[in-house]
Amino acid sequence: MRTYADCFPCFIRQTIIALRQLTDDEGLQERMIKEVLPVIAAADMEKPPAYTTTFLHRAIRQRLGEDPFRNIKHTYNSLALGLYPRLRERVRESAEPLWTAARLAIAGNVIDFGIFTSVDINGSVTRALEPCIAVDDYPSFLAAVRETDSILYLLDNAGEIVFDRLLIEELQASGKKVKAVVKGSAVLNDVTMEDALQVGLPELCEVTDNGSDAIGTILEWTSAEFRAEFEKADLVVSKGQGNFETLCGTRKRTFFLFQSKCEVVSKDLGLSAGSMLLKKS
Repeated sequence: MRTYADCFPCFIRQTIIALRQLTDDEGLQERMIKEVLPVIAAADMEKPPAYTTTFLHRAIRQRLGEDPFRNIKHTYNSLALGLYPRLRERVRESAEPLWTAARLAIAGNVIDFGIFTSVDINGSVTRALEPCIAVDDYPSFLAAVRETDSILYLLDNAGEIVFDRLLIEELQASGKKVKAVVKGSAVLNDVTMEDALQVGLPELCEVTDNGSDAIGTILEWTSAEFRAEFEKADLVVSKGQGNFETLCGTRKRTFFLFQSKCEVVSKDLGLSAGSMLLKKS
């Protein structure tokens, strides 16, 4: 997808959200907003918004000297781990555990502090487990899982990673080898190896990083090792709106699990904001 004029207010909003994670100094916030305006002005409109937001968050981290989202990521990982036993039981009691785990993975995508300043996890779980979601390619997903032995699972946000663990467990229970992918370094509230370790994911499956600090998965900015993994993958599970923005044109057999949380992406999809999707490429 491309960048639209409606993305520009969101670029400013993301900057403000990031700054307020670390400082209440309005003077510093104002100076920082003015410093990133040239980054926004230079946005390549033919590329996904994730390109510009990556540049924005790099500038913010460099200016502040630390990761604005580190503490809130840790908090939401802990919060989601507290929910895990109940959610795990819900999957086990389900008539179709893989379906339930996939829906819960979509529910977890509500934890996104690039867009929201607060989240309703319980409400998201309830909506995700309703019989119908906006785009539901689960039958194709189930068939693809049955046809493959290995899956590359692109993780998205902290907190959400615990919901992903439920789906990874079910994929492994069906005999599949899953390799989970985190970001190479901090960006927004996206998961890094630190988050994977906090929630115990390396104890469950192999975890690797993509060598990048980009929003989503911008393949040309990832490591050669990750690109080789991506190329040879039989099936890719892609979590989150950023990964959809950056990978929706790929020919790789991919299933996108996410919530369309902004008006621009929703309009591009022909859906209302907040729609839930399990969408095949």
